[in-house]
Amino acid sequence: MSEKKKKILIAEDDSMLLDILSDKLSKSGFEVIEANNGEVALHKALTLHPDLILLDILMPKMDGVTMLKKLREKKEYVATPVIILTNVSYGEQIDEAIKHGVQDFLIKTNWKLDDVVKKVKQKLAMGGLKDENF
Repeated sequence: MSEKKKKILIAEDDSMLLDILSDKLSKSGFEVIEANNGEVALHKALTLHPDLILLDILMPKMDGVTMLKKLREKKEYVATPVIILTNVSYGEQIDEAIKHGVQDFLIKTNWKLDDVVKKVKQKLAMGGLKDENF
C-alpha cells in the first residue's frame, strides 16, 4: 500500500509561476492544490486541508496576509506550515505574516524551483523523498 501524498496549496496570482510550481511539486510526489487569489486560497485551505501552504502576499480579492489571518482563526489550522512567496522582502506585511506563524519566506527573485521543493520537504520533514518522478 502506498503512502498518501502530502497536499500542498499554492496560492499565487501569477499564472505562469503557479503552473511551474505546480508542475515541479507534482513531479516531486506531492498532491497540488492551486489558487489564483486569496479568497479561493482560503476556501480551498478550509475545505481541502493542505499539509503545507505556499502563499503569495500580493494577490487579488484578498491578500496573503489577510488570508493567513483568517486561516489562523480556525483552531485546526494554527499549526499548518505556511511559506511565503513574495517580491516584498521587508515591511509591515512581512511583520504581520511572522506574527501569524509563517514558517519561512522565499523572495521570488532569490530562489530556484529546486529550492522551493527542498524547503517544502524540510517543513514537512520529508528529507528522504526523491526529487525525480514517481
